[in-house]
Amino acid sequence: VTSVSGNKASLYKYVFPPELECPTLAIIGLVQPLGAIMPISEMQARWATRVFKGCTKLPPVASMLKDVQCKQETMAKRYVPSQRHTIQVDYLNYMDEIAGRLGVRPNIPRLLLTDPRLGLKVLFGPGTPYQYRLKGPGKWAGARQAIFTQWERVAQPMQTRPCDDPQTKRSFIWPLIMSAAVVGWAAYVNRNNLPTALLDNIIVYLPAQD
Repeated sequence: VTSVSGNKASLYKYVFPPELECPTLAIIGLVQPLGAIMPISEMQARWATRVFKGCTKLPPVASMLKDVQCKQETMAKRYVPSQRHTIQVDYLNYMDEIAGRLGVRPNIPRLLLTDPRLGLKVLFGPGTPYQYRLKGPGKWAGARQAIFTQWERVAQPMQTRPCDDPQTKRSFIWPLIMSAAVVGWAAYVNRNNLPTALLDNIIVYLPAQD
């Protein structure tokens, strides 16, 4: 389908072969992300369909080849020479890059002005695919609400099975502690008369003798 040398595929944004006369071929999922690959594949597919329909144009071949070379040089500087990192991408940076080509990348400064709550959620929240459904092709009316409730869906799978509330058991620890404190306080107050008091108690409780 496309030439590969040293585990390096010459693909524009890791998707389109730049040497084709017409952009009729897209390679989906040929990346090794530091993150989830399924949202990346979805974003690539959204971009590819727009290119196939003619709604989005690719840059000239020279520009695409320059981008391919730049990415390869960046990877060479970042990692040791190895076939493992030839298609390495950072999840959020790459998603923003493709979303920018597609026209669905959220404008965070504008969101902070027009919808501050949503802007803060996008800026400081998880980088989920919902934020790429707020505008542009494939816009989804439920994206805003999904962003506000995404932490609930993160926490839900982590919950254990529901259990009955534990029954409250009567504890004797605090009464014992209080009793010990009272005895200690009484002993401290009567520390000078303590031997006499103990002697009186001993005399009182001695068994009667003939």
